[in-house]
Amino acid sequence: MLDAYIKAFMVLFVVVDPVSMAPVFMALTHGADAAYRKRMAVKGTLIAGGILFFFLLIGDVLLGVLGVSLGAFRIAGGLLMFLLALDMVYPKTLGVRSPNQVERIEAEHRQDISVFPLAFPLLAGPGALTTLMLMLPAQERGDPLHYAFVATVILGVLLITLISLLLSVRITAWMGETGANLLSRLLGLVLAALSVQFVLDGLRSVLVG
Repeated sequence: MLDAYIKAFMVLFVVVDPVSMAPVFMALTHGADAAYRKRMAVKGTLIAGGILFFFLLIGDVLLGVLGVSLGAFRIAGGLLMFLLALDMVYPKTLGVRSPNQVERIEAEHRQDISVFPLAFPLLAGPGALTTLMLMLPAQERGDPLHYAFVATVILGVLLITLISLLLSVRITAWMGETGANLLSRLLGLVLAALSVQFVLDGLRSVLVG
């Protein structure tokens, strides 16, 4: 059981990629003072947490209403996560994780970036929401203890993310763009392998079911 939650933490950590968020956050808050960056980091992380917890609670209900099996969701989620992994390895080719040019220009002229694009889609994007639905086998769903453990995983990743955003100036100066890109590519490779495993698990579930 503990191994499953450790794996869940690793997957969510890789998807959110807190360290690589530091230079992105610096770019979005370029020219702003420290107080503004701190306010946006705290507010954006809290909003992202609200989105993730809301989806954690209603995700199962939503799948049931839509008539989507967990096996099918695992396959779709695995494919989506594979695209995210490719985007981490080849960021200029796909641009799945990043706001497009129009969205980026809009964000640069907004006084509050905490909701968009920080909370969504950068922190609580489709990849992170999908990860919540893929964390444990179906037999664990509905167990209050399961939700408590998953909530702990979410809080852990968000805490690391908040620290990364608050220290974005130091992290960016220390790592540089090259270091951040290297880390993102390495984590993308790990995520690609995990996404393939999700697809295999989903196929096995559909075929056996």
